[in-house]
Amino acid sequence: MARVKKGVNAHKRHKKVLKQAKGFYGRRKNTFRAANPAVMRSLRSAYVGRKNKKREYRRLWIARINAASRANGLSYSKFMNGLKKAGIEINRKMLSEMAIHDAAGFAQLCETAKKAM
Repeated sequence: MARVKKGVNAHKRHKKVLKQAKGFYGRRKNTFRAANPAVMRSLRSAYVGRKNKKREYRRLWIARINAASRANGLSYSKFMNGLKKAGIEINRKMLSEMAIHDAAGFAQLCETAKKAM
């Protein structure tokens, strides 16, 4: 039985990692032993960053809704509670967009929330 050599597969794997390391600084971009841990770390950071991005956007939307609802005489929590009691289901992203681009529509929502409480 012939001996299995891993040269071809190792070369493919090394090329794949070095392609992902493109743009890195120093030896990390052109040496597999330096690039491999750097690429693994960058992939891990990218995964975490995608989760953090969702959190950051939600925080931004809530801050915008809070500012707009306070301008209409309600706190954020009372506004959201009023919307829930009124049976209005609209996500925070759309509420934030309304607060920025459609102030009149947002004011109507605030009035609806006040009446429902």
